[in-house]
Amino acid sequence: MEKKNCNPKETSSQKASDKNHLTLKNSLLKAKKGTLSDVKESVEAGCKIVQYREKCKSTGEMIDEAAEIKKICSGRAIFLINDRIDVSLAVDADGVHIGQDDMPIETARKILGANKIIGLTVHNADEAIEAEKSGADYVGLGSIFDTFTKKDAGKGIGPASIREVRNAIKISVVAIGGINKENCRSVIENGADSLVAISAVVCSDDVKKETREFIDIIREIKGTGSSK
Repeated sequence: MEKKNCNPKETSSQKASDKNHLTLKNSLLKAKKGTLSDVKESVEAGCKIVQYREKCKSTGEMIDEAAEIKKICSGRAIFLINDRIDVSLAVDADGVHIGQDDMPIETARKILGANKIIGLTVHNADEAIEAEKSGADYVGLGSIFDTFTKKDAGKGIGPASIREVRNAIKISVVAIGGINKENCRSVIENGADSLVAISAVVCSDDVKKETREFIDIIREIKGTGSSK
């Protein structure tokens, strides 16, 4: 899912089919330097997708923060909003990521339009196949490993599950949940197009360095060179 440019005329399917990079998801974790600083350092390090996930702030606060994140990502990274289609519309983000219990993809597509990216969380191949049929641009598969970041994530399904989903669909597969530098190799080797890193990145002392190291591991496995 590597984003090669930010041409507004580029279709959502083209954007979502780019591969090989890291997704940084801002969550309820307490970032050491602050959300905007973490996003800036991650994008500068080569992170190609940023997902904004916020559960505690007001809608107005979310729009203000998302607008600032969009400025950082502009021309350098895809910017997605988790769940909140209204916030995505307000800041003209590149798209949204929704869950199984959120708004149906067909409805979200009518609201957002054909050129926006829509990703859906799935837990197995059957859900992934249904997501593709419904028009998702990519699936977020997880939780791959046990994680404390999301309370309802459940027990990790393991990296071998990625291969089953990868073989079942043509759209991109993004691995989610409990992923760190020690286990990310198994994620990519089993067919994930990209991966989400939350605590492993935002809880580190050097976000830029941590992001580069993730990307270098991914590129080494896929044979696409170094981020340096």
